[in-house]
Amino acid sequence: MDQVTPAPFSSADFRARFAVQPDAHAGDDYGDHRFNPGHPRLNQGKALRNAAVLIPVVDHEGDATVLLTKRAEKLRSHSGQVAFPGGTIDPTDPSPEAAALRETFEEIGLGRDGIEIIGRMPDYVAGSGYRIAPVLGIVRPGFQLTLNADEVDAAFEVPLRFLMDPANHKRDSRMWNDLEWFFYDMPYGERRIWGVTAGIIRTLYERLYA
Repeated sequence: MDQVTPAPFSSADFRARFAVQPDAHAGDDYGDHRFNPGHPRLNQGKALRNAAVLIPVVDHEGDATVLLTKRAEKLRSHSGQVAFPGGTIDPTDPSPEAAALRETFEEIGLGRDGIEIIGRMPDYVAGSGYRIAPVLGIVRPGFQLTLNADEVDAAFEVPLRFLMDPANHKRDSRMWNDLEWFFYDMPYGERRIWGVTAGIIRTLYERLYA
């Protein structure tokens, strides 16, 4: 019997693309330094803090989506920005995968029973001083979220086909201590996906779809 090819941008296609990746989370080649080589913001002399985020790909049959959050406006850092669920890896977390699942439940109430972890992408080194482990998960649809109002103002889904289209990956910049800082910007309706989140999405595109 002929093998059926998964529909483009389905969760099955996403899984198949990841399955053929060699050394999926090896190396330090990805991060803000790729767009800002030699920028002094990247050389602060401080040890990187370890963090993990979940990239939740929701299994809507032929057209998968990615679940994103809008950070609470009252947060002291990165307030109001679009982000993946996730945060700092605690000493009690046995792995980055466990940290991403814990943070996802704490932030939006999405339990691990509805998430299948399929692996990790290479760590992403952020200019803010974090080494971020992007954990890939397939999410069963039909979930109900409970947002932690102290951390998250909203959660929403964006089509995977939109995020994996390089035509939607704009380059932008802002000034940082009188120096220009470059990043990716992916506007989606009223939402602005930019900075580290857009950088991780770009990494996903380069690894799986380019």
